[in-house]
Amino acid sequence: MRFIRRACAPCAISALIFLTWAIPPADAQDTESPRVKIDLAAGTWISSGETRWAHNASGSSALLGNPTSKLIYQDHGTNVAELTAKVAVGPRFFARLNLGYAGIGSGQLTDNDYLAADGGNPSLTTQSDINGNAMFYLNADVGARAMNFANRRGWLEVFGGFQYWHQEYQAFGVQQVNCTNAGASVDLGGGQTLCNPGAAPIPNSVLAITNTTNWYSLRVGGQIEYQLTSRFGVQGSVTLLPVSIMETKDTHHLRNDLQQNPSFSMVGIGMGADVDVGAKFMIIRNLFVNVGYRLWWNYMIDGTWTNHPVGASSESFPLTQFQTYRQGLTAGINYTF
Repeated sequence: MRFIRRACAPCAISALIFLTWAIPPADAQDTESPRVKIDLAAGTWISSGETRWAHNASGSSALLGNPTSKLIYQDHGTNVAELTAKVAVGPRFFARLNLGYAGIGSGQLTDNDYLAADGGNPSLTTQSDINGNAMFYLNADVGARAMNFANRRGWLEVFGGFQYWHQEYQAFGVQQVNCTNAGASVDLGGGQTLCNPGAAPIPNSVLAITNTTNWYSLRVGGQIEYQLTSRFGVQGSVTLLPVSIMETKDTHHLRNDLQQNPSFSMVGIGMGADVDVGAKFMIIRNLFVNVGYRLWWNYMIDGTWTNHPVGASSESFPLTQFQTYRQGLTAGINYTF
């Protein structure tokens, strides 16, 4: 018995050393486990936005300028309601779905038309009030954690996915701001001129133009979060949209020489970027509030503008500019379980 006890003592020590080496600590076990973690968030984006486009139809007539027309839709006070769900599987991989919806806030449409005689200055400028309609977007991503900072201070994640961004503006009334001598005198055919200096305004109760734009974009980016204290941290993300497909329909409801669904259509290919920065504060364990700033920007590289007249064939011309951006403050709350 004495021999057995003496012989087993080093065995027990060896076994303890083996178990200490072979079984990872609790933190490591949690890190390697395939458990699922879910993060749910609800928030708002208090934003303003702008969509502008221009086309060049001067190839069809020497009377027309380049650009031939330029429209700028500007809104403010568009408050987005947003929901986000993120599911992390294990220590590295995750999937995320982000949805946002808003009614377009008030704003203004500025419509400039150009004749060659005015040498690049607008021959006609009109303005209309924007009182709607709506915006919707969807972001779907999958990604992985690329780095954990020391002392559990935070992490860096990379991701890729898809974005769908829909905006629809409704512009009411028409107020003529400028009508040049060329705009009032150059005969565009059949005695028709671009404008009349004495034209009466159209009431803002009358729907004048509806513009609908859809962006379909691939996404690739990175997101970082860093804890400054146990309750307070900063976060940010940069997302590149290397390929974006844009389609737009513009309906001019007061034009009886144009079809109404749509009057003009546009398609193009472009790129863009999304940026978010902010701060995060823990209220209680797993429950956080956050505030920040967000900017989205989509830009067309190449595109085509097509008109749809009544009783005549459609014609297509270069779309020389098209971009959409939206920016503003964000706030929200999220819970992790």
